[in-house]
Amino acid sequence: MNKPIVFMFSGQGSHYYHMGKELYKSNPLFKRWMDKLDEEVFKISGLSILNTLYDEGNEKQDKFHNIEITHPAIFMIEFSLAQVLIENGVKPEYVLGVSIGEYAAAAVAGTIKAKEILEALVKQAYMLKQHCEKGYMISIIGDSNLYYESPIIYRNSQLAAVNYSSHFVISGKYENLKKVEKYLKSRDLIFQELSVDFGFHSSYIDPIKLPYINFLNTKSFYSPKIPMISSLNGDLISTIRENYFWDVIREPMKFSNAIKNLESLQDYIYIDLGPSGTLANFIKYNLEEQSKSEYYSIVTPYNQEMKNLNKILRQFISN
Repeated sequence: MNKPIVFMFSGQGSHYYHMGKELYKSNPLFKRWMDKLDEEVFKISGLSILNTLYDEGNEKQDKFHNIEITHPAIFMIEFSLAQVLIENGVKPEYVLGVSIGEYAAAAVAGTIKAKEILEALVKQAYMLKQHCEKGYMISIIGDSNLYYESPIIYRNSQLAAVNYSSHFVISGKYENLKKVEKYLKSRDLIFQELSVDFGFHSSYIDPIKLPYINFLNTKSFYSPKIPMISSLNGDLISTIRENYFWDVIREPMKFSNAIKNLESLQDYIYIDLGPSGTLANFIKYNLEEQSKSEYYSIVTPYNQEMKNLNKILRQFISN
């Protein structure tokens, strides 16, 4: 039996300046979709995402924290790349998103138009900047039980995600997370600050809950045409329930549960459409030794995206 293809979409923290630039310069279809989506964002907000994203004055390693740019930029990369694969005959049997990557998964699955997702992301970014206290997120290499076993961690942060057995993410206020970092250093634990200015998947974004849900209620959501796997609980979604697109940025992400549930059924081909190949890396640590599943990434910070894309097209293109 052929392995089903799963498109995966990552969220905040996976972005950086010039992500997807090689594809933008070399793949006309990717460029066409990116330009189209950039025009939509400009109509909504008056901002050109591409002018900032590919500005030669910005270095890839520079901090890229403007959420009004990064939110739509991540979606644009992921949705455009999905269209490139689909239009070339590589079609997903499932879509799986994490955090705002669930927005891209929903658009690809046909639950809502890309234009309306962009409106929702721009509105969310604006509300966060207007109403929420700044904070950030930290990814930690270690058993997620460490969160509950370490008073310094759980008193100063909230658990935001469990990505595999030895990798979790926390959210919090700036001054509190600095206390956590000091503790992690004292324990020689590996951690990394994510490029975000707000504590997603925590109560620190609750000030926008009601106005954002009210905004979402003005949108119409349809049943997915492509089965969606939720990182909220790891289950298959047949309908988009009320408040779903609030919950995917507020509640903890359980990517490991999603993969565990999928893997209990059969083997898959996982294709990471995020900007950094983050989820492909997480897949590696979630697979059991006996699994015959495969995982691939396309866009990474290492300028291999055309090579990676062409490899996937050669290997999985439908006849």
